[in-house]
Amino acid sequence: MNARLRLVADRTATTGTPPTATDPPHGEAPHGEALHEEPGPGAARCLGLYAKLAAGVTVVTARGEDGPLGMTVSAVTSLSARPPMLLACLRDGSRTLAAVRARRVFAVHLLREEQQELAGRFASPVTTAAERFAGTDIRQVLGVPVLAGALAWSVCLTEDVRRYGDHHLVVGRVAAVHVGGGRPLLWHDRRFGALTDPVPDAAG
Repeated sequence: MNARLRLVADRTATTGTPPTATDPPHGEAPHGEALHEEPGPGAARCLGLYAKLAAGVTVVTARGEDGPLGMTVSAVTSLSARPPMLLACLRDGSRTLAAVRARRVFAVHLLREEQQELAGRFASPVTTAAERFAGTDIRQVLGVPVLAGALAWSVCLTEDVRRYGDHHLVVGRVAAVHVGGGRPLLWHDRRFGALTDPVPDAAG
């Protein structure tokens, strides 16, 4: 596919705090947490490598004890078609991860290119759960809050959760799915981007 990335200016969240500048936009990062050096290349060099990985921007949501929770995630990928499974990498210590482990069900939303503000809001560590969902149309699917305006979404049953370094790999079996039309929001080189080639509409 010869799609080109058109980098667009970052939009900050309503609080004025942009997504993490050194990592893909994973929300709910603990304040002031430093990356500890391990044998091999330094963390800064590795983060520079990771920044070159172009990825679709997603929001993962789950049902917490006090209401809906969610965080922006760029490390989401397909894992299996038979059975259908997705894999998401969630930051250690996030409330969303705790809800995914406790409730054993979560939703993954692929964001549209015009949803940069939403991505920033769900990535900001100073934005409350209520503020993240404020003004956003949601519906309940299998007990999980689903963002109605996403490009595509799936609700997954938690199959496995394993910790690797400062993140957890979450494997989910797809139980419900919807695919709409439009262009995906992308994350590359610590900035949001968009496809420039035409994207056919799809529905499902």
